[in-house]
Amino acid sequence: MLGDLVRREEEQAVILMGDLNSTVDDRGLEPLTSQLNVAERGFAFSYPATLPVARIDQVLARSGRVSHMRTLPATDSDHLPVAARVTLDPLPPSGRPAP
Repeated sequence: MLGDLVRREEEQAVILMGDLNSTVDDRGLEPLTSQLNVAERGFAFSYPATLPVARIDQVLARSGRVSHMRTLPATDSDHLPVAARVTLDPLPPSGRPAP
């Protein structure tokens, strides 16, 4: 379902982030990971917040690179918050994405 939405999105730059309940290696995320760049490998284990052992909160991007993904201090959630740096590809001189 999300993979179809990303495929139909007309904007070139797309950032998808949130609790996807799966690691990026999970076959169930293939409709997304085949279209979007995943975060560089790291230790942003975010679940459960009390003793994080799984990286199921994801940041993915089209027309960009996701790097420096890390967790932030615990809140009242059962997941740790996640922060990432997303560097978008520059637009061509026309100001519109290339076809």
